Amino acid sequence: MPKQKITKEMVVDAAFQIARSQGMECVLVKNIADRIGCSVQPIYSYCHNMEGLKEEVIDQVNHFVRKFLAARLNPDDLFRSTGQAYIKLTEEEPHIFKIFILHERKGISSLAELYQSEANPEMAGFIAEQLDISPAQAATLHLHMLVYTIGIGTIFSVTTPGIPAKEIFAQQESAYQAFLKQAIEQDPELT
Repeated sequence: MPKQKITKEMVVDAAFQIARSQGMECVLVKNIADRIGCSVQPIYSYCHNMEGLKEEVIDQVNHFVRKFLAARLNPDDLFRSTGQAYIKLTEEEPHIFKIFILHERKGISSLAELYQSEANPEMAGFIAEQLDISPAQAATLHLHMLVYTIGIGTIFSVTTPGIPAKEIFAQQESAYQAFLKQAIEQDPELT
C-alpha cells in the first residue's frame, strides 16, 4: 500500500475539524495525527509552532462563520436575521462560536475599533435606510446589538441543558426595541 502524502491543507483541515467538534483546546499534534491517520512527524513538518496553526484554524473559522451567517440571512429583514443567525451558530456550532468570539483581536482598544474591525461597513447604511434613522444612530444601534448578541450568545452557549432559542430570540427582540428607542430619543433632529 503506497504511503499517503500528507499536505498542509490536510493538517489545517484536520485541525479545523477537531476544533469544530471538540474545541480549540483539543487541537493538539497527536489528535491531528490520529485524525489524519499518520505519525506526528508530518504534522511537525508543517507546524513549526501551534500558534501559527491555530491562526490558520481561526481563519477557517472566520470563513465558516461568514458562510453560515450568509446562508441564514433574510434579505427582507437583514438586521434581525443577522442577530438570529449568530444565535443559531451558537446553537448548532458551539465550538465554532466560542472560537470566533474568544480568539484574540490584536490592536483593539475601544468598542469603536472593535466595531470597525468586525462589522460589515455597509451595514450601518443599510440599517439607517431601513429604519429611517441617521447613519450615526444606525452604527450605535448596530454596535449595541452586536455587543448584546455576543453576550447573550455566550450565555446561550454555556448553559445546560440550554435556554430555548425562542426565549433567546424574544430577549434579543426586546433589546433591539430598547436600543432603537434609545437611539431615536437621543437624536435631536428626530424628537
